[in-house]
Amino acid sequence: MEGDAGAPLEEEEVSILEDSLDEIKPYMLPESIQAVEQNGVFDYDADGILVTPLIHDKECVFVYFEENDAKCAIEKAFSEGKIDFQKPISCHLYPIRIKKFDYYERLDYHCWDVCKSARKRGKSLKISVFDYLFEPLSRRYGEDWIKKVKKNFI
Repeated sequence: MEGDAGAPLEEEEVSILEDSLDEIKPYMLPESIQAVEQNGVFDYDADGILVTPLIHDKECVFVYFEENDAKCAIEKAFSEGKIDFQKPISCHLYPIRIKKFDYYERLDYHCWDVCKSARKRGKSLKISVFDYLFEPLSRRYGEDWIKKVKKNFI
């Protein structure tokens, strides 16, 4: 919930969100529904990258709260079988961000204080960020890529 822009979006994800919005809305906050109805499901960050819009200049329009935990309305609709799209890949991969270049992508690890307890827990359980993010990395790059990375770098 920190930052100056929403989660990065792929072009095809914008279309999926637009097509799935009616199924996602029941899990969204009223002010978020109003925001996407007025402005759409995407915005642009300072670099011109597609991102999810923010409300209150900090929260993604797709956030909702269960007790004091921030949750994702997209993922909730997915988990309840309402849509086939789990969530944007950038959200699934976080705290890894994809930086795109002309001929390749670079994966950057964002080490924020907000993730401190997760890093501590991962260390105590001996789970690396790579292992924790196995599912979204496989979703993005495929299991063959995962095997090559593990064989050559881990």
